[in-house]
Amino acid sequence: MTKLRVPSLQHLARNWRNDPAIIARILIRLAMNPPRFTYNPLHGAVRDLLVLGVPYEQVVQGIRRIRRQSVRSNLLGVLPLIRDHFAGVSPDFYQSIDKRYYPVGRGLMVPFEPPIIYGIGGQLYFPWFSFWRQNPLAKERLSLFVTMVDEVLMQDPDLETARFEILDFSCQGPKSARTLMIVDARDIPRIDDARKTEMLAAFADGYFRAVAALAGEPPPAEGKRGDEAREPETDQADLFD
Repeated sequence: MTKLRVPSLQHLARNWRNDPAIIARILIRLAMNPPRFTYNPLHGAVRDLLVLGVPYEQVVQGIRRIRRQSVRSNLLGVLPLIRDHFAGVSPDFYQSIDKRYYPVGRGLMVPFEPPIIYGIGGQLYFPWFSFWRQNPLAKERLSLFVTMVDEVLMQDPDLETARFEILDFSCQGPKSARTLMIVDARDIPRIDDARKTEMLAAFADGYFRAVAALAGEPPPAEGKRGDEAREPETDQADLFD
């Protein structure tokens, strides 16, 4: 039996739709055709460059040891942008943050695990890395993600003053190279409580519809259909990391 894994916080936002039936179809397709690689080596590269002072060429050589050519090319397309962004940055300290869980509804707890937190001159920085090649979080989905992250950070007095930035490594066009766009989370509108509750209820409904369908149970009656779901992008390699 195919099992549906609980998505991360950013993948909840990315796969959210107004219609729970569409959310269920998206999650079922992803469960049946799961990602084939992860962007986690890039998180390790950030730590090596920023904290450990590993020479850039040594980090590159580590990526080149990955067997699949398509995976190597994908990661190496991002690595120079990471190097340039953190060039000259010397954090006073670096720390890892334990995984937390965000309650979505109906007992569904979605994991949230910041990759790095570091401090410079008394200011705490929390960069969030978005490695999707196409269609990064935008508009209401981006607002939902930032709103949920805010709530998670505010639970920890040590993190509530952190400067939250989204590092978007997407392409500006289907045939263009990746670029880095830095989004200050303070500039992103937040979702009000009523709308957030509505959005999360739709996702929880869609998630449990998908679980039931994959278990072979009859799906609940669908409500009004919304916009048709798009096929998931082929570069969603880190979908449930």
